[in-house]
Amino acid sequence: MPRRFTDAKALFDDLLDRHEGGTARPVAYPDYSAFASVVATDAFIKELRQAEEAGAVSIAGGRGSRREQIAHVRLEAAHALYHHLGRTPIASLAGDAHLRLICGLTLHSQLTEVAFDIFSAWSRARTWKGFLPADADNLRSAFLLAQAILDGRHAGIDYRTFSRRVAGDSKALERMEGAVVRLLDGILDLPPGAKPRETLRMLGLEKFAPPLLISGQVNLAEADLSRASPLYLGIPPNEAACIRFREPPAYMLTVENFTSFNRHIIEADPGCLGATIYVGGYPSLGTQNALRTLATMLPITVPFFHWSDIDPDGTWIFRTIERAIGRPLQPHLMSPEIAERSG
Repeated sequence: MPRRFTDAKALFDDLLDRHEGGTARPVAYPDYSAFASVVATDAFIKELRQAEEAGAVSIAGGRGSRREQIAHVRLEAAHALYHHLGRTPIASLAGDAHLRLICGLTLHSQLTEVAFDIFSAWSRARTWKGFLPADADNLRSAFLLAQAILDGRHAGIDYRTFSRRVAGDSKALERMEGAVVRLLDGILDLPPGAKPRETLRMLGLEKFAPPLLISGQVNLAEADLSRASPLYLGIPPNEAACIRFREPPAYMLTVENFTSFNRHIIEADPGCLGATIYVGGYPSLGTQNALRTLATMLPITVPFFHWSDIDPDGTWIFRTIERAIGRPLQPHLMSPEIAERSG
């Protein structure tokens, strides 16, 4: 549809917006049917003529009975129209924002590439993941936080302390979680379908670590739990070294889903012949470290299994746990036949 206007400045801004978006010599039209009065029409035409005199636009007249009217206005010289309006070109705004974004930062090479991609989008009057040049200062915090994670400065620190130390704002990470994860995607191996907070938890950033739930013939440090026989034991992941196996389990099974975890230990292994661990969906860094600790306690003859959904995220969790334990891991109820049968 033709772009029609009764406000000259709005018409000029539209021409420049489309120019910045990549349109060569865009055209706009007066909307004669919508003018409030003859006075308003005359004022509109006067502004168009002034811009034409400045060399910014060209004006085409109508034909036949409308030869006294302006048919359309075409952008001729963007720089002249910028000057005429007192408007800053988007390229300058994007350049200034890009400078605010990365000035003084030492960034991973791929973060530097992303910063250039952001500048390229802004210079074409486009957003980057919803961010505009006016958001450069907030986005700078996301770059600071992402680089700090790549540098390992987040290890063992809670959300707000990490955010305060790196960005000078204890709530910056909570506000910019999505942007931080987008910056890290492609540099780190991240779960494909996880929410930003789940991803950051997997990397080691979490407000409170969820407990590690383990079922089996286990004691806790010097405490003998053989008579208590709890359904499962919940401990902080960093206390995994306190677990004592009363005897080597028949197997070790990690489970992604809490319902599946409970059904397995109640229905499939009520005698606790194996050791079954709930990893809490995407395993946090603390959970990964705990699994590594437990794996070192067991002889190589104990087989390790994992049970996840049969999808890209389940595959990612499987590979993450396999790396964490540093030994062969076998899928449990994760065959292609089961996936096909379940739709």
